[in-house]
Amino acid sequence: MGSELVRRGVSIPGPAWSAHALDSAPQIVEAIHREYAGAGATVHTSNTFRTHRRTLGTRWEELARRAVRIARKSIPPGHRVAGSLAPLADCYRPDLSPGSASRHEHRELARVLVDEGVDLLLCETFPSHVEAVVAVEEAVRTGVDTWVGLTAGPDGSLMTPEQMHGIGAECILAGARAVMVNCTAVTRTLAFVVRLAELGVPFGAYANAGLPEDAIGWGADARDGARAYAAIARQWVEAGATIAGGCCGTGPEHIAELASLDVAHRTSFTSTRP
Repeated sequence: MGSELVRRGVSIPGPAWSAHALDSAPQIVEAIHREYAGAGATVHTSNTFRTHRRTLGTRWEELARRAVRIARKSIPPGHRVAGSLAPLADCYRPDLSPGSASRHEHRELARVLVDEGVDLLLCETFPSHVEAVVAVEEAVRTGVDTWVGLTAGPDGSLMTPEQMHGIGAECILAGARAVMVNCTAVTRTLAFVVRLAELGVPFGAYANAGLPEDAIGWGADARDGARAYAAIARQWVEAGATIAGGCCGTGPEHIAELASLDVAHRTSFTSTRP
């Protein structure tokens, strides 16, 4: 979502990132959701990555609900809306995570998203195991299916595949139904996917496009970049992944290529980082 907003000229400055577009360009958010649906995505993440109280103040709930409504009206019947719960601080700075002190804010956002009618909750882009587990616990507490996405960062340095396996196991014990690696460069994702395969639950990946010079996203030739992304994603599927999507730097073209793979879920996951 964030990458597509930037590509279309929408300003999304931090710390609210793509949440700005819920006010300034809701029609573009809607159009992006529709394009992902047209490309073959069947699970669509609400633009709630940064609709936290600490980021948006008193308007957080209004904008979170608006994001879910926009997603719902933009996609066909039978498709699912995933409510995004993200780290309260920078998703590439686990040292800034409030840890267990994040519980109240994750709880209140999860409850609002479920009240607004999401089909599942997606705790995504967590580099901190404590906050990841807390978010999953509060999402599961709502009674709605919960997935978790863990990130090793763009260069894969924030955690090892073994560490991601361990955090994933903790999230499963907390009630997560699926575990994914996300917002790690697509060229570095396979090792993490292979370890997630050992957890005994549905798993997969939605990677970012890596560096601009990788020519997979970020304005590279759309068709060639999407094909390169899908060629790597095929290795995830061969490892047993049943969930595949895209994060920063990817777009509808990448999802269209993924839709041709033999996976159970074809997903478009939002990221607020351009």
